[in-house]
Amino acid sequence: MPRPLSSETDNIVHLNRLMRMTRDSVIITRRNLTKYRRVPSLLVFSTIQPIMFLLLFTYVFGGAVKGVGGSYVNFLVPGILIQAVTFGCTQTGVGLADDMQKGMMDRFRSLPMARSAVLAGRTLSDSLRNFFVVVLMIGVGYIIGFRFQAGIVPGIAAMLIAVGFGFSLTWVSALVGLYAKDAESAGVLQFIWIFPLTFASSAFVPIATMPGWLQAFARVNPISNAVLCLRALSNGGPTLDYLIYTLMWIFITTLIASSLAVTLFRRRSR
Repeated sequence: MPRPLSSETDNIVHLNRLMRMTRDSVIITRRNLTKYRRVPSLLVFSTIQPIMFLLLFTYVFGGAVKGVGGSYVNFLVPGILIQAVTFGCTQTGVGLADDMQKGMMDRFRSLPMARSAVLAGRTLSDSLRNFFVVVLMIGVGYIIGFRFQAGIVPGIAAMLIAVGFGFSLTWVSALVGLYAKDAESAGVLQFIWIFPLTFASSAFVPIATMPGWLQAFARVNPISNAVLCLRALSNGGPTLDYLIYTLMWIFITTLIASSLAVTLFRRRSR
């Protein structure tokens, strides 16, 4: 029997909405990336910090860190990648809060565009920036001695997982930024949750060197598991458990945070 006409019409409507949201998201992404071309200092500041961390930890603390099972730079680079995308996601919330404070959202609301495209474009553009930072950090790591011990294919997978992990955090950052009243408050709120998660993890030192009470937190810390996943893909070793945990965390966090962020954004942009 032929399908009801109303069902076919609904499918066409949903497809048109999806295409419209995709088109609008690409436009917003391009708008956000244009800022880096017009204000190159934004991109420079995004790259200098992780490079400084990599060099400082390698040459200042590397000789004092024991029990890493090989070269400290091979141990450190996966942690720096996760730290870079984690710190980079703060710009998502700050950017959204700044746009809302300056009335940019009112301009978007007056345009015939999908409201969710504002958030999608922001998170996508920040993820593209994170991808650039990850590639740059691998290049700097290679200069100072880092190598993909497990091969180039697992190494590429490690880079993509780092970007995916950062993408999930951009939605958390977007949610925080939408709750904040201004860009300054958004920046402060971001580091309240980012600093403990980043430094109380396996990113820079083995978990076994931490006090017992801190080890318990570090072992369940999603950043620790993401770092261990990248470390296993980069240097070899048991990978499956860390990979499954990290991919599940990325999927669940993105799903929940994006849903909450879109809902809150629609309320605030009415």
